[in-house]
Amino acid sequence: MARDGNVLNTIGNTPLVELKNLDTGCCRLFVKLENQNPTGSIKDRIGLSMIEAAEKQGRIRPGSTLIEATAGNTGLGLALVAAQKGYHLTLVIPDKMAQEKILHLRALGAKTIITRSDVGKGHPEYYQDIAERLARETPDSFYVNQFANPANPLAHESTTGPEIWAQMNHMCDAVVVGVGSGGTLTGLGRYFARVAPHVEMVLADPKGSILEPLIERNETVTPGSWLVEGIGEDFIPPNCELKYAKKAYAIPDAESFLTAREVLAKEGLLGGSSTGTLVAAALRYCRDQTAPKRVVTFICDSGNKYLTKMYNDYWMFEQGLLPRPRHGNLVDLIVRRYQEGGSVTLKPTDTLLLAYRRMKLFDVSQVPVMDGERVVGIVDESDLLLRVQAEPARFADTVDTAMVTAVDTLKPDASLAELIAVFQRDHVAVVADGDGHFIGLITRIDLLNYLRQQQ
Repeated sequence: MARDGNVLNTIGNTPLVELKNLDTGCCRLFVKLENQNPTGSIKDRIGLSMIEAAEKQGRIRPGSTLIEATAGNTGLGLALVAAQKGYHLTLVIPDKMAQEKILHLRALGAKTIITRSDVGKGHPEYYQDIAERLARETPDSFYVNQFANPANPLAHESTTGPEIWAQMNHMCDAVVVGVGSGGTLTGLGRYFARVAPHVEMVLADPKGSILEPLIERNETVTPGSWLVEGIGEDFIPPNCELKYAKKAYAIPDAESFLTAREVLAKEGLLGGSSTGTLVAAALRYCRDQTAPKRVVTFICDSGNKYLTKMYNDYWMFEQGLLPRPRHGNLVDLIVRRYQEGGSVTLKPTDTLLLAYRRMKLFDVSQVPVMDGERVVGIVDESDLLLRVQAEPARFADTVDTAMVTAVDTLKPDASLAELIAVFQRDHVAVVADGDGHFIGLITRIDLLNYLRQQQ
């Protein structure tokens, strides 16, 4: 299919800007805005490259089924190209992928199969092994296999590298990349080894990945886990030529997410989780230098895909990734604290329709009902259902007609045993100070999050 005037023609040739408001030491740090690609990520480049290579090789035809394993944005790039060119697409996805990406994939027409993210290669539920098996079992299918497909690094060698070199006016000293499939490192490594061998390739790796220990200490480690999406590996992909990486930094999740939020706050650039890892590593590299260098990294994808995760304070609190004052009592378990404006509340005179809308909007199943600073009741999904099931017109009734007034209230210094006793009565715990002023709710999932963080 020709793509003159098609959306696929807008892939690549992304802008490059300098970060002016972060501490880059004696260096200058530039970012290439790959979030400006059609689906919002650098992976649009390889999606187009791998599909067009398969077309030229006669391995696919309109109506064929493409199958791929993706833990990040490659699936979106493939989905865009497949939709434009008339291919079916099945993607096998680990369960840590942001919901926004999955919804985007499905809207583009891709079939998604969600599998476990806590297992490694060789396990029957490992996402890459499932995709490879599906390709064997599906007639007229093509296993894209970004991890070994030579058209992946070729996309960066032939487009991304030349763009950077031209935009930097042939004055570049280092490029900081991540490794998911290895295509960016290998493609850019090959390009700069040929045209500017002095340019250092630097790896930004999530802490828990096996790659940084290999590069820095020649150490083979057992892979851990990380929340950053799309980069970091538990094996060395065939496309990944680690010889090009001269330096590597292991970046913890908290540093990645907080750096991405800082880039948004100070530079106005909305990047995703891997962007945070790359910029954090680039900043470390810049600050390590004793002579000025011109360094390039990437805004790999759009932060629009992570608004409910890394840009959501409450998700960050639940993960233990956002600094917060510790109280040494039950207040530490409360994610949505009333005094911080985080609690979802209702008044007795509000309507049941408003209660329903707030439950849906904030994804909560119970809401405290307040008179001033005090909780006078709780309304949950069951209370709402019991009130309106026989007569839906009762959504216009006030909250006080459905709320439960027998509320379990605990003081902040109450014990975990007292909290668990509330849960055993199938109630939610209201925490209030000595004067009865509301502090927040504690649910079972809040306690589970707290206990998980104590590991």
